[in-house]
Amino acid sequence: MSAPTVAVLGLGEAGGRIAADLAAAGVEVTGYDLVERDCAGVARAVDPASAVEQADVVLCCTAASAALGAAAAALPGLKAGAVYADLNTAPRELKRELATVVGDGFADVALLGPVPARGLRTPALASGPGARAFADAFEPLGMPVEVVSTEPGDAAVLKLVRSVFMKGIAAAALESLAAAESAGQAEWARRQLDDAIGEQLVERLLDGSHRHAARRVEEMQAACELLVSLGVEPRVAAASRDVLAGLARGDA
Repeated sequence: MSAPTVAVLGLGEAGGRIAADLAAAGVEVTGYDLVERDCAGVARAVDPASAVEQADVVLCCTAASAALGAAAAALPGLKAGAVYADLNTAPRELKRELATVVGDGFADVALLGPVPARGLRTPALASGPGARAFADAFEPLGMPVEVVSTEPGDAAVLKLVRSVFMKGIAAAALESLAAAESAGQAEWARRQLDDAIGEQLVERLLDGSHRHAARRVEEMQAACELLVSLGVEPRVAAASRDVLAGLARGDA
């Protein structure tokens, strides 16, 4: 698929950055969001169905809790043969339910990295019946896409397994620095973390945990449920979820 027309549902931090990058690359992009947001080069639609009418590829970048509603609202406008890619971090079961709603064009897409920093160049996993078509459309635009399978939910599983590690590191860093601050050694501890895993990654973990705590609680709850279903006790995943829940509540 060359020069696809793209619709982006949800123009928040991730969706807005990807939409702006697509527009800057010369792609025709239409966006929809309940909130009025500036997004350079992106035409605004009045509702999801209108947004997707001309789209070869639809990117759903809403919160996972809104994914089913977004798909149902967009479906009346979805043209035959279009790819509908859900980019939310969500449980495997939700991805499968979305595939049932959308049909053969559904792609379960998992983004592996900080979208605000990388934008359209964020590496992705894709699964589901529309995964290969998604990759064919977005790889030429600069997004590295690994097609996992034709089964919706497989990309989501891999993302959640990865999240156990990434959010676990973040939780460990937060706890270590909190203890160091109480001991009067915050600067020393921060230097140690920077030396161990790199200043950029430490900053990304800390900043992302604070700014996206509520959303990541849902992500880690989904990871816990996945691990239980796989016969693995979610010790680290549960601890990470609880640390994020404390941040979301504003605990010291």
